[in-house]
Amino acid sequence: MIFKEKNYFFMAVGLAVITLGFILMSGGGSDNPAVFDPSVFSFRRIHLAPGLVLLGFAIEIYAILLNPDKESLKKKDK
Repeated sequence: MIFKEKNYFFMAVGLAVITLGFILMSGGGSDNPAVFDPSVFSFRRIHLAPGLVLLGFAIEIYAILLNPDKESLKKKDK
């Protein structure tokens, strides 16, 4: 396999953070298109949710670049 267990763990964490960000971003619609709903511009939808999505993508990049064999190589050198 390409990745080790540690990589898959961080990938799952990153996916969970991205999913949480998109869940927090959802909603805020109005049943009547003629009525404006100001909750679209809440802190949660404008700042928190996109930040969580970006954090999740950063965790995914870390999970892909993580080399769990690096620790075992250090132990072999000593």
